Order: sequence, then C-alpha cells, then structure tokens
Amino acid sequence: MNTLLKSAREQKNLKTRELAQLIGIDQALISKFESGSRKPTKEQIKKLSEVLEIEYETLIIEWIKARILYEIKDEAEFGLKALQLAEEEAIYNAAFKRKPLSKNLQSILLDIDILKKELDNFRQFDSFRIAQALELEYTFESNKIEGNTLTLRETDLVVNEGLTVSGKSMREHLEAINHQEAIGYIKQLLERNFSLNEREVLSIHNLILRGIIPEDAGKYRSVQVMIKGSSHMPPQPFLVAKAMEDYFIWFLENKNKMHPIILAAEMHERLVTIHPFIDGNGRTSRLVMNLILLQHGYVIANIKGDYDTRMSYYKTLEIAQTSNNKEDFLLFIAQTEKESLERYISIIKQ
Repeated sequence: MNTLLKSAREQKNLKTRELAQLIGIDQALISKFESGSRKPTKEQIKKLSEVLEIEYETLIIEWIKARILYEIKDEAEFGLKALQLAEEEAIYNAAFKRKPLSKNLQSILLDIDILKKELDNFRQFDSFRIAQALELEYTFESNKIEGNTLTLRETDLVVNEGLTVSGKSMREHLEAINHQEAIGYIKQLLERNFSLNEREVLSIHNLILRGIIPEDAGKYRSVQVMIKGSSHMPPQPFLVAKAMEDYFIWFLENKNKMHPIILAAEMHERLVTIHPFIDGNGRTSRLVMNLILLQHGYVIANIKGDYDTRMSYYKTLEIAQTSNNKEDFLLFIAQTEKESLERYISIIKQ
C-alpha cells in the first residue's frame, strides 16, 4: 500500500506537506504511510482515497492485506493455515448480509399480504381434512424433489393406510412416513410458545432420517460433502457448528425486522447453504421455512417436484449460494407462497 500511496501522490504532483494539509494530519504521518512504518486508520483511508482519487475498494483491500501480513509475519506456517480458514468463514459471513428488496419482490409481498387478509376472513371455514390433504401433497412434492418415486396416491397409502407399495424401496416408504411425522412435529411446536433453535432443527432432521441413516439422524456431518449438479461447496465439517451458531444468532437478530416471507426464505437458503447434514438438508430446510410461515399465519409454501419447477428452484438457489444475489430465490419462494395461498383460499371458498 505504501508504494500505491506514493505513486498516486507523485502523479498528482503533491508534496507530502500538501497532502497532509488536505487530509488534515501531520506531514510526518504521510512519510510513515509511504515508508510502511505506520498504517493509516480506516477514516484516513477514506480521505486518502478521495484526495488521491484512488478507488476506495482498491485502497481498503491493500490496507486489510497489509494488516493481515503484519499479524502473521512471525508465524508464516500457521498463518497460511489461518488464512485458509479465515477465507472460508469470510465467504459464508458475506452471504449473511442483507440487501434491499426489489420493487418486484415488494409487489409480490403486497399481493401476499392481501391474500393473507382474505384467508383470515375465511379461517372459520378451514378444516382438518383440507389441512391433511395439503400436508400430504407437501410430503409428496418435497420427497419428489429429492428423487422419491412414490406417486401422490402411493404416498397416501403408505402414510395414511400403512400399506407397502410393490416395487418401491424401503427408503422411499420411510421418507414418506418420516416427512409426515416431521410435519406433525412442527405443528406441535406451533402449539407451544417456542423460538427456533438448534434443538428443534436437529429434532426435525432426526425425524427425516430416522430409520434411513440412523447414525447421522439429528447430527451435524463430520465429513466434507459436495452438492450434486451445483458448483457451491459447503463449508468444511469443522466449520459447521460455528456456521450453525451464526445461523441461529442471525435468526434472533432478524426475526422481528423483516417480512415473514423473506425471513422464512432466508432461513431456508442459509440452512441449505451451510448443508450441515450428511443427507436430508433440503427437506429439513423446507420444513424450517414452512414452520416460520405457519407461525406467522401463512400456509405451507409447497415447492413442486416436477422437472421445470425443480430446476428453477435449484437454479435460483445456486445463484444465491455462489453470487450472494438472493433476489431470484426470494422471488421464487414468494411466488410459491402466493400460489399456495391462492389455492388454499379457492379450496375453502368451495
């Protein structure tokens, strides 16, 4: 950074004294900045950027780099390992920043709020059978996304009749039963004054994988994983616990600050991006999302398992994970909830 500052000053034909006057600091500090014996403060970086017409991003990156190198200069071997860990954490911390909502998204949220008010007016006509049928559809679609081949009718036979379907694997049967029980569990949580925490998420995941991969059910993964068909690389296993701690802290800090649809979608995306489990991350993330939606009086956002919808879901999710641009994913979830509300209202009206 010292070379960068000196070159920029000389290009503008400024003496150290003149630059010091423009910045409002002692001339000796400018000389120390350029020799590298002293580092400017962050506020001084901003002023230097303006006066010398150096892009702030360029200067702040050089400033951070210099600070890092200074800290690890006597521990080069360990410093490199620390930098690798810091890089992985920084990537996931960056994904936790929130951007303003677009006009398109705000418009859909307004439509959703209108639909919710309409739904509230028809609540007295709601029934257990309607909820039961829609929850079965949700189990069918959520499992279909993950490759389960049971049809909706077969899912009903397995879940509600206790029958087995010829030609279908035991895993597919268990996926249907487990998911339906997980829905029952989140409905129990809704009856209590609960706050989403690690225990509840692990309990949901335990139900999803119970009897399928029992040794990993309700436990964070201890191995590195890759997501099939995605360029996103989840964090190393030793970073998962810290990432999940940050996940719940973020929830507590933001649960009363944003629209419930956005909160639910964010919690879905953040959980599946961390990918804390060896399997069952998608189903668990969607259940967490819908737990939040139901808690705020909305209906289950049922993402369909057909090819086109599934591809749109994966595509918007990958964009959120790899470019820190969540707009498309948030729009996808909001549109899904809007359609789910419209369908729910139409059924009740009938």
